Amino acid sequence: MDYKEAKNKFVQTWGALGSQWGINKTMAQIHALLMVSHEAVSMEDIMEELQISRGNASMNLRALMDWGIVYKEYKAGERREFFTAEKDLDELAVKISRERSKREIKPALKVLKEVSSITSDNTAEEKHFVDQTTKLYDFVLQADNVLDKITEYKDNWLAQLLVKFMRK
Repeated sequence: MDYKEAKNKFVQTWGALGSQWGINKTMAQIHALLMVSHEAVSMEDIMEELQISRGNASMNLRALMDWGIVYKEYKAGERREFFTAEKDLDELAVKISRERSKREIKPALKVLKEVSSITSDNTAEEKHFVDQTTKLYDFVLQADNVLDKITEYKDNWLAQLLVKFMRK
């Protein structure tokens, strides 16, 4: 397999995985392309490489920038905008974890807190519902707190040690 085939296979596979992770395929493909590019890439080059429209490229680049994992770069003498992805994998993992928590876990916690706080008529069914949703709320809250602690690892020597341990 040559470089071009390998790059294309990576971009396509990352795109397919992205849809399983809850982001759209094109967003994941753009991220993959930028992640493995050795220099910033113009929107026109992204459009050409992935065979997507300007609107599709623009919308997904904006979303990736909102996540904090893609950055806009300017080159002297160029009118076009260029884009690059976060290359530090630790930082990438932290940013994705924080964004997923904000978009998925925090709203789920809000709903779980709301539904577990109903006033019960003390029927067995209602008691069971409140008990189970309270336990689920507590579990998800603990998991979110652990995730918060891990993503703060750059300021926390214990978390840094844990991350180093997990890599080995």
